[in-house]
Amino acid sequence: MGDLEGKIAIVTGGGLGIGSAGAKELASQGASVTIMDIDQNAAESTVSTIRDNGGTAFSAIGDASLSLDCERTVSECVSRFGGLDILFNNVGIQPISSYTNVENTTEEMWDRVIAVNLKSRFLMAKYSIPEMRIRGGGVIISTASVQGQQSAYLVPAYAATKGGDLSLTRQMALDYAEDNIRVLSVCPGGVDTPLWRDSVISSGTEIENAIIESGKTHPIGRLGAPEDIAKVVAFLASDKASFMTGTFVNVDGGIMAKGSWA
Repeated sequence: MGDLEGKIAIVTGGGLGIGSAGAKELASQGASVTIMDIDQNAAESTVSTIRDNGGTAFSAIGDASLSLDCERTVSECVSRFGGLDILFNNVGIQPISSYTNVENTTEEMWDRVIAVNLKSRFLMAKYSIPEMRIRGGGVIISTASVQGQQSAYLVPAYAATKGGDLSLTRQMALDYAEDNIRVLSVCPGGVDTPLWRDSVISSGTEIENAIIESGKTHPIGRLGAPEDIAKVVAFLASDKASFMTGTFVNVDGGIMAKGSWA
């Protein structure tokens, strides 16, 4: 039996990258997983992999920045599995056209990044928390970023969402501790995901060269894999992390320890 046997989870953005790896890891630990994604093919591919490996999962296609889709996803999860214990608020975007300064960021792009990366955290928590309360507690984990702590050039909207994500994590942890609902974040460094590869493409760099060079910037000597993040998420979702709430865990190959001067 896994550490999450009998638990019920939702993973937003669960079709690709960290979300897909997180969904697979939660399922491998015994959780029944609802995968919410706007990309139906990606979501169903992850579901198929989980089922092929003996796990339980289904897909709920929707946009996590929209209230109706979030409410429906939670409702479908509860209807199918009988409740909700774990919310992995993972969905995130950083479109190539968003790599610019504040002056050149369009209002439409700002609103879209904020909606997907931050508003989705609020909406999914809003509809998930009542169901967790019925179960006697639960865990909310979000994918933030080291960029919520230390800044990079030309990503104002993305950086704002990741800083907001960490602040929201702390705030919700205070409000819902008495309900036995823990709230946590993970902060990845460089991870080889479709989102990361999009950023590489936008810079005009070859993917293989970028993997090597990015690995060199991490003290541990390599770029992260989605599975590196997923294993930490599964730990945080388990009772092994029962005394953890209102904080974040860097899963970053040591990049935050290095700082800008090393």
